[in-house]
Amino acid sequence: MSNKELGTAVITGASSGIGAIYADRLAKRGYNLILVARSRDRLNALAKRISDETGQSVEVIAADLANPADLHAVEDALRQDASITLQVNNAGVGTHTPLLDSDIEQMDNMIALNVTALTRLTYAVAPGLAKRGKGAIINISSIVSIGPEILNGVYGGSKAYVHAFSTSLHHELGGKGVQVQAVLPGATATDFWATGGLPVEHLDPQIVMSAEAMVDAALVGFDRNERVTIPSLHDAALWDAYEQARQAMLPNLGSNSPASRYTDTH
Repeated sequence: MSNKELGTAVITGASSGIGAIYADRLAKRGYNLILVARSRDRLNALAKRISDETGQSVEVIAADLANPADLHAVEDALRQDASITLQVNNAGVGTHTPLLDSDIEQMDNMIALNVTALTRLTYAVAPGLAKRGKGAIINISSIVSIGPEILNGVYGGSKAYVHAFSTSLHHELGGKGVQVQAVLPGATATDFWATGGLPVEHLDPQIVMSAEAMVDAALVGFDRNERVTIPSLHDAALWDAYEQARQAMLPNLGSNSPASRYTDTH
């Protein structure tokens, strides 16, 4: 497949960790790149390395996606770029601090980045993909989207939003030629943990996956057209059973009368 056919992949949170590895892997597949993150210096260094190694075009956009002005500028740039065929919504922040010990302004900033920015950037790109009838969106969620009690609940709630949003996008866009994948990493060895106040070295190494292994596994799931990819889940039958139970409930969740267990007074 030629570079022209692959088009451009836009990756947020691309200056380090998971985003930088996606940038490396996708450029090696033949995508041109648009890399979005706060640090222009780190973006420029990454862009030069990837361009030198792969020959792909790499554009950088330095922006703080939690800042409305920066976010809107990125939206405008992406909305006007018809070369985009793949969007990787990776930018995000988290914390392990319990809810009652957390600063509400930090929680609000988390929602702004994990939920609002991801949603607005998807709205900037998805209509063009649907109109052209091809392309893909990869949203980086988390295992806490199905286990929000594991860490801070605002973080879990924000990633549950990403998971639910992706499921709905898949339902709405799948028939229009647009692939949607939600990736649910477990603990991954990146700066994410130190930024949240708990360096990764303090975690049980048995549960921590390298970022390279996580992204490579997620891309295998992408190539298999998985709607949800959980790189650390060894027994796929567990997810299948979870999803089958969810699907079995769906036709029974609406009724014109309460379930008998709520009306039986005996």
